[in-house]
Amino acid sequence: MLVVTTDGVAGRDAVQVLGLVKGSTVRAKHVGSDIVASLRNLVGGEVKEYAALLAGAREQAIDRMIAEARAMGADAIVGMRLETSTITQAASEVVAYGTAVKLG
Repeated sequence: MLVVTTDGVAGRDAVQVLGLVKGSTVRAKHVGSDIVASLRNLVGGEVKEYAALLAGAREQAIDRMIAEARAMGADAIVGMRLETSTITQAASEVVAYGTAVKLG
């Protein structure tokens, strides 16, 4: 599945727009990660535990979006975007969305 952030695919025409596709996941912080992260806050630097958590969430949201596009018979997803929102102090939602298209 071709996934691009642009409104089209260079050198290819979208012959049919199939519609909006999306995928999302909600991830919660782990108590152990919170302890390590709070210690890292004291000395500074990247909070690798949270970075890994969000990287996994982004990948899962994109995978779910692609699965929805495949089920619709799409060849590509154009205009893909990612958004993150806080659900509670300990959980965040990551949403991937775009437009499923058939290419000519």
